[in-house]
Amino acid sequence: MKSNHQKTNRYRLALFMLVVITGSGAAASKRPADLTTRSMIVQGAAGSNIVELVSNAGGHITHDLGIIHAVAAELTPSQVHTLSHAPGIRRFYANHTVKVSGNGNGNGNGNGNGNGNGGDPTTSFPTLIGADALHAEGITGAGITVAVLDTGHGSFKEVSRNTTNTFRLLRYFDAIQNVEADDAYSDRSGHGSHVASVALNSGINSTGTYNGVAPDADLVVVKAFDDSGQATYADVIRGIGWVIVQQQALGIRVLNLSFSGPPRSHYWDDPLNQAVMAAWQAGIAVVASAGNSGPEAMTIGVPGNLPYIITVGAMTDRYTPDDASDDVLASFSAAGPTHEAFVKPEVVAPGGHILGLMNFDSQIAEEHPESYVANSYFSMSGTSQATAVVSGIAALLLQREPWLTPDDVKCRLMAAARPAVDEAGDLAYSIFQQGAGLVHAYDAATSIATGCANQGLDIALDLAGSEHYQGPAREAADGSFHILGLDGFVWSDGFVWSDGFVWSDGFVWSDGFVWSDGFVWSDGFVWSDGFVWSDGFVWSDGLAETVSINAWVEQE
Repeated sequence: MKSNHQKTNRYRLALFMLVVITGSGAAASKRPADLTTRSMIVQGAAGSNIVELVSNAGGHITHDLGIIHAVAAELTPSQVHTLSHAPGIRRFYANHTVKVSGNGNGNGNGNGNGNGNGGDPTTSFPTLIGADALHAEGITGAGITVAVLDTGHGSFKEVSRNTTNTFRLLRYFDAIQNVEADDAYSDRSGHGSHVASVALNSGINSTGTYNGVAPDADLVVVKAFDDSGQATYADVIRGIGWVIVQQQALGIRVLNLSFSGPPRSHYWDDPLNQAVMAAWQAGIAVVASAGNSGPEAMTIGVPGNLPYIITVGAMTDRYTPDDASDDVLASFSAAGPTHEAFVKPEVVAPGGHILGLMNFDSQIAEEHPESYVANSYFSMSGTSQATAVVSGIAALLLQREPWLTPDDVKCRLMAAARPAVDEAGDLAYSIFQQGAGLVHAYDAATSIATGCANQGLDIALDLAGSEHYQGPAREAADGSFHILGLDGFVWSDGFVWSDGFVWSDGFVWSDGFVWSDGFVWSDGFVWSDGFVWSDGFVWSDGLAETVSINAWVEQE
């Protein structure tokens, strides 16, 4: 049974399609619809030659997106109409625009200070998450490649070279220009440089510890966002496809996606999500940000709304890294559940006033000079930075046990996380806000947990369209959310991070169930663009929309 909002959307979609394709009156005669082209992602059915179909219809193909059996093309309404009746066409998507932006410092003190002799400032997050204990045992991410899909990479020795001064930038792929190089530096935005340095910085500070989480991991840079921090779905998907193709040659085990856009459909219908699912299926542990649109419920973005991957929220130590009593969830951190009832994020990580490297002439640095700390280190807040922290931890786990699957990595991160509890031992935050809790690298690396993530889900069937899934979250009559089999949780300002709370034995809240068409939230919801992609073909008003995937937030 379809919900009322789906029926309404079908009616609106059909009406809009009629207007766009046929045109009417004087407006149609002044500017024929055939002269107007839009960038669309056209997906073919299994076995179809999507390139040939679109070319024969007269479309100008701009991207070959074989990873999802699709192309991006400039198409007129009449060409869309022709293709919509062609055998072998599965569906159309708008080639949405997404934007990434940094989060500057409000007071300039970062989360560490210079060492007094002109040296680098000290980052505290590797110690806060227990990564320094692994570094002391020689677990530094060596032999594991992390791919960072973002705005590019600045020329920083601490990122391009590991702790032995060996060059470790294996490849640079520009998904916008569709070219690759062994040695290239381009990051006018600054966001990508900052994210990569959080995960991989090999610099040693005055305390003798590393400033990054995985200082010996190798790096692959994928530039999909331009100098202003904007990207199209097609460029991002092309970048993910390139990562999958290069996975074996470059040893890529982790893919960092520090961006988040608004959901416009069920998770399985979104083309960007389909590409991310293909990466996970290929054996790449994908780590994505929850988004900076919190703290309200159901604010998790794309691709963080995918049930399979590791979605990360943010906490802050409030500039007191040695005092856990004032640690809180960052107010901007997006919260679950997802529209399909999955608990998100899985974990949270340090994401407040995080120190990372950035060129002075980058856009973020120029717009927010107050975020400068010392020696090219800038302070930024966001789930982007929290995501980079977890990507670094994933590299540490995989160095220690290279045979771990992405599901294993996710399981151990969750099993070792430390939820925030109050003085009575009750959860200080809902699991829809903090997931399993604050990540702990050492505990995750030494964990033997297995089989505790993605149970009941079949990614192959999901990608094939045979089955889709819903999570265990449900909404009570009073509007609160709870987990099937567990008591509900209330939203809270929170108290302190603690390891004193243990989840119920044997209960796995990341399980999934086969999707039911009858499943709806009590008051319903409407996709951001107001239409259901899978029900037809339509030009999208969202094509001109700039999506803020890491909106500027105050430092916390």
